[in-house]
Amino acid sequence: MRDQKIMSMMRRVVAVGLCGAALATAVAAAPAQARQARPEGVSGAGWRLKDSGTDARFRGLAAVSRTTAWVAGSKGTVLLTRDGGRDWRDVSPPGVEGLEFRDIEAFDGRRAVVLAIGEGEASRVFRTDDAGATWTETFRNTDPRAFYDCVTFFDARNGIALSDPVEGKYRVLATGDGGRSWRVLPSDGMPAAQPGESAFAASGQCLVSAGRRDAWFATGGAATARVFHSADRGRTWTVADTPLPAGDPARGAFGLAFRDARAVGGDYRAGQASPKAAAVTADGGAGWTEAAEPPPAYRSGVTWLPHSRRTALAVGPTGTDVTTDGGRTWRTVDPGSYDTVDCAPDLGCWAAGEQGRVARLEPTRH
Repeated sequence: MRDQKIMSMMRRVVAVGLCGAALATAVAAAPAQARQARPEGVSGAGWRLKDSGTDARFRGLAAVSRTTAWVAGSKGTVLLTRDGGRDWRDVSPPGVEGLEFRDIEAFDGRRAVVLAIGEGEASRVFRTDDAGATWTETFRNTDPRAFYDCVTFFDARNGIALSDPVEGKYRVLATGDGGRSWRVLPSDGMPAAQPGESAFAASGQCLVSAGRRDAWFATGGAATARVFHSADRGRTWTVADTPLPAGDPARGAFGLAFRDARAVGGDYRAGQASPKAAAVTADGGAGWTEAAEPPPAYRSGVTWLPHSRRTALAVGPTGTDVTTDGGRTWRTVDPGSYDTVDCAPDLGCWAAGEQGRVARLEPTRH
């Protein structure tokens, strides 16, 4: 059941989704230079579905800009658009139909790294330098005890990937050449895992980074949902408890977004209550506080709106929520089902999920 894992947290992290007037407020709050592409007469915005031409479930998403985005998902599927979602190119690696892609990290419209999850050799990493025309498999897990969940990059060369605990500790994989080669880091700087604890490969956001050295990952499935922090690219870690739902294999922190930090999560099972589905931190993840008004249900993905310190989006199977006060309160603005969300610096925000659903946040006119 680990391939169903999902969680969401962040440092100034928030999980939200936005639509209509809520988006208008968020866009208006952004600096003028970030709104240069905003059409005249915008009074709101919302998710605009794009036809991906597939029924794959996309939990991996990399927003490069308003025009360019990558998605990765079930059946070994990777798609790329360069025209704002009007057309999607199937750029899947050949012969990988049995793999589950759950995370994709893109450096631009040509270079990307995609992670397949699963036990043993199902966990793999691929890299492309030519917009998916060719792919190179750069890592294949040979340890049957390992199960890789997420990957993140600090810059175009340095990155890490996270595996569920092996011999009682989370395993970290590192690259110093942009994902062309990988090595397992020593585990002596990693705190012990709780019994039954793991990360959730639900949105590509269980492991995130900020700046050149800081990384965080979120956990669940155990007595307490926790967030781990490294200030040295994954060599040593500290850990903090969060108030997110826990005490069950389906509960925990599913996604992170750091700027200060916000986290989202809950219980991913349909119909299960998730009364504390969001938490915030103001000290880099050392301490967490539950949101005063969290999203009404489980959320798996979260992202900050670019150039804003207070507005964020969170998405999940039952809708999108927005916060405009740094994650303290959330409001549902769209009922559509999405698993992951990501925004580019030019305010190009994208969401993706089940049945090939991909959407871009777009302004509406009077």
